[in-house]
Amino acid sequence: MKPKVLILHGWHGSDAPHWQDWLYHELLTQGYEVAFPQLSDNKHPKKSVWMREAQAAYHALQPDVVIAHSMGNTLWFHLCHEGLVNRVQRLLLVAPPRDLRDYDEVAEFFPVTTKACCADEILMVSSTDDPYMSKAEAAEFARAHHFKQKVVQNGGHINSDSGFGPWPWVLEWVTKGGE
Repeated sequence: MKPKVLILHGWHGSDAPHWQDWLYHELLTQGYEVAFPQLSDNKHPKKSVWMREAQAAYHALQPDVVIAHSMGNTLWFHLCHEGLVNRVQRLLLVAPPRDLRDYDEVAEFFPVTTKACCADEILMVSSTDDPYMSKAEAAEFARAHHFKQKVVQNGGHINSDSGFGPWPWVLEWVTKGGE
């Protein structure tokens, strides 16, 4: 049975040619149930609005797998901390940011509690040169939370600006269930 997949974008969205948009269309083509909610005002997000929209998408789909990018990770942590979602089988955290309170547009999303991540299996994918979380910060974050970690060399923020449009690895992670 194919897992149901919820994809959560981050600040500024993940429109084409971003890998999340590509993944969404690939999964649909392969017959997966998938939700990729376009959260409101992605350049100036409101935490309460994003939480309400993500929670609605979550409850409409009841996903087995959640794939979050950037601020989508922070959003997922808040949903879990508030008890607004149930546990999923697998969680992919791609390019989670450090505390970004110094950015007015997203300051209200921080600090964040990551104690409850609502997943049986968690993999964090980070980059050696992400401007929103350094290699050292990512290693410490993964270690502190006991996340398995995959590190992409020179992947930037693992978005379309750093060359991540089609990303076969993430499709295989969903469809084959592996690292």
